[in-house]
Amino acid sequence: MQNQVIRNSTKKRYELAMAGTLAILEYENRGEDVLVFTHTFVPPELRGRNVAAELTRFALDDARKQGKKVQPQCSYVDGFMRRNQEYESLRAGDEGAASCGLRRS
Repeated sequence: MQNQVIRNSTKKRYELAMAGTLAILEYENRGEDVLVFTHTFVPPELRGRNVAAELTRFALDDARKQGKKVQPQCSYVDGFMRRNQEYESLRAGDEGAASCGLRRS
């Protein structure tokens, strides 16, 4: 994909603008060292294009660059980390069940 993911620190989310719409991965700061990834949303018209994976990979790489751990409360992010073992070392813990996912409209 040629589109660029950005971290929008003001809104506490990662964003990918594509085809006139916006896919997001929301996060919260937990202290100074942990990012809690709370929710992933990909609009219906972007689904099936690996947009959620691109957002998640960028967000995890960004957390790594910041020296932070990740608590994946979002079920998509949790599954992505389990499938891509190179990110498991970023896992902060399993406090709070993974509960979000891609909304199906």
